[in-house]
This record gives sequence, structure tokens and C-alpha cells, in this order.
Amino acid sequence: MDVLKRNNVTVFGEGKQAMVFVHGFGCDQRMWRLVAPAFAARYQVVLLDLVGSGQSDLTAYDPARYSSLQAHADDVLAVLHALNLREVVFVGHSVSAMIGLLAAIQEPDCFAQMILVAPSPCYINDGNYFGGFENADIEELLVAMDENYLGWSSIMAPVIMGHLDRPQLAAELNNSFCRTDPTIARHFARVTFLSDNRPDLPKVHTPSLILQCAHDLIAPTTVGTYLHRQLVGSQLLVLETSGHCPHLSVPQITVEAINRFLNTGVCRQYE
Repeated sequence: MDVLKRNNVTVFGEGKQAMVFVHGFGCDQRMWRLVAPAFAARYQVVLLDLVGSGQSDLTAYDPARYSSLQAHADDVLAVLHALNLREVVFVGHSVSAMIGLLAAIQEPDCFAQMILVAPSPCYINDGNYFGGFENADIEELLVAMDENYLGWSSIMAPVIMGHLDRPQLAAELNNSFCRTDPTIARHFARVTFLSDNRPDLPKVHTPSLILQCAHDLIAPTTVGTYLHRQLVGSQLLVLETSGHCPHLSVPQITVEAINRFLNTGVCRQYE
């Protein structure tokens, strides 16, 4: 199988080093359109759709294979191999932040830096760990998706996006959810929201920037603080904005934060 076609890979830009952008749940590479072009003068920009999302080959989505995030991490590595890329800057939103970390554990030489946008290693509260949801909350969410996916999308898109004063943002996210095959979306949601990647974090040694939104119902600030403490060589920057998608809601601020990290390796710390 041609992995570049399978993952609908797009490549542009002038730089020698690659910058790879991977989207979150229910989205596709178009969600990076306000951020990725800002780096095209310095990097070879690589965009892809996770299998089962966007314009990827939907026939390649095997629920048994994609029963864990590791399969998507393997796909990312396959794309890097196909393009003969090493020491890339990886930018992953939400669940793809964890996909990127899993890929970096497996083949660390492929990654120079990681940009983790609104990441979460575990969405479910567990003892002293506060992920934002109880088990019952996640089960209720998954049942709602099973019973009425389109209804779930219309309700959850504004919650995930935030910025209720800009309804066009939630509308875009809702449209993206609705373009996704419901059967695949429900399966991927279960894999995403029930995953626990906390044990993997100490295995990551790639320098990383955690971009956290100050008011994010999906990945609260406690999650960013936890990640920062667990990831060796990480920096945490809290953006004074709401929602779970800063690359759509505050793209210029997101670009500036990434640029500062790439240029200096330093950003404002959150304690």
C-alpha cells in the first residue's frame, strides 16, 4: 500500500528540515491551514490525515488494528520513512500529541522536537490525577455517540471549541465531525478517550513544548502541569484563551508560541 496516498499526505515548503502536522479527533489536515503555512519558508511542511479521517483511505481502517493509538503512531513513522525524513519537528493536536510521543519512543532519531497542542495522556480522573472526566462521564459520552452521532456532534462542538462569541468556529468543528464516517468516529473516540498513556511519558526524551489553553474542558490545566512534570526536557506554555483548538481560535498566538520555542528553545514557564 502507498502510505502517502493512504494518509493523504501533503508536502510543501522551502526548508530542509521537516515539520509534520497531525490533527486531532474528528478533524483532518485542513484544521492546520491557519498555522502550517507560517512555517513554509523555513521548513518542509508535511500534513497528513490519520487513517479513518479526512481524505485518507477509509478502507484501510481496520478496527482490530486501530484498537490502540500505537497503530496510528506506526502510520506516522511509515510516512516519515516513505519521505526519508529524520529529526522532524512534530506538531500534534490533542490525541495526536500522544500518537507523536508513541512514535518518538519507538524511533527517537526521527524526531528533533515535539509541539504538543492541548494534549492529554489520560482523560479519566484516577486518584491524585485529574484528567477532567469520571469513568461515568466518558461512558455517557460514548453512549451518546453510539445513539446519535450527529446530535452528539452538534452539542459537543461548541463545548470543545469554546469561544461561544464566535459560533463560526464551533460550526466548522461540527462540520468536520459530520464529515467523518460515524462508525469510524465512534470507534476512534472509544480508543481515544479510554487510552492511558501516562506510563509511556518517562520513555520520551525528545524536547517538547506543551501548549495548554487556560480554559479547556477537554484538557484542563492540571493535565498540562502533569505532562510538564513527567516529560523530560519539556516546557509548558499556558495560552490565555479558551477551548481545545487554539490553532483555529487563536492561530497567530499559536504560531508565535511555536516560533519562539523553535527559535530559542525557551518559552514562559507555568508553575
